[in-house]
Amino acid sequence: MSAVFQSDSLSVERFALGPLETNAYLLVNPSTQGCFIVDPGDGPAKLIARVRVAGHLPRAIVLTHAHYDHIAGVAQVRRELGKDLPIWIHEAEQTYPTDPMQNLSGRFGPGFMAPEPTDLFAHGHILDLDGLKFEVRHSPGHSPGGVALVQHDNHVVIAGDSLFAGSVGRHDFPHSDGQALFKSIRTQFYTLADDFLVLPGHGPETTIGEEKQFNGFVRG
Repeated sequence: MSAVFQSDSLSVERFALGPLETNAYLLVNPSTQGCFIVDPGDGPAKLIARVRVAGHLPRAIVLTHAHYDHIAGVAQVRRELGKDLPIWIHEAEQTYPTDPMQNLSGRFGPGFMAPEPTDLFAHGHILDLDGLKFEVRHSPGHSPGGVALVQHDNHVVIAGDSLFAGSVGRHDFPHSDGQALFKSIRTQFYTLADDFLVLPGHGPETTIGEEKQFNGFVRG
């Protein structure tokens, strides 16, 4: 666990989970202790323990996309923190969690099925965490239903596997599209202010300004 952002209205903690060290995030509204659990990957025990010890109140599981390393812990989180927790995903990947070939687990191993999503969002949807608003920006390319979660008041964006520090998401999967990914980065990320903190699906945080200037794949 690593605290990556803290303000009066938003706390963000990061957990690198599973063999691919996929970043799961706890987004917490400090005034209510309500939290979103974003992309719970394989082996989320430390994340679950943190929620319990801190007294956070889970409101939903939010998925930036449905590749197996981002959804492997969904069932355990629900089992231990609330069997009725909503599971949000972009409408383009509604069927991916329950399809091993679509979530890629069937391409790299025996395959598994995560719980079905309970709720769907699309571009422009606003997720409400006890009054703390996150804008959903559709950012396809790495996967068809990839999204960014933008918290405008605190200048924080959860990037999924679209944009990394000095890199971009893979776009060599059967359902990927490199040109769509580069367009998503330019239109959905680089239109944010330079001081926005970028919290990616793997690796360390960065900023929009840093990536616009130095990212060798997509310059601003």
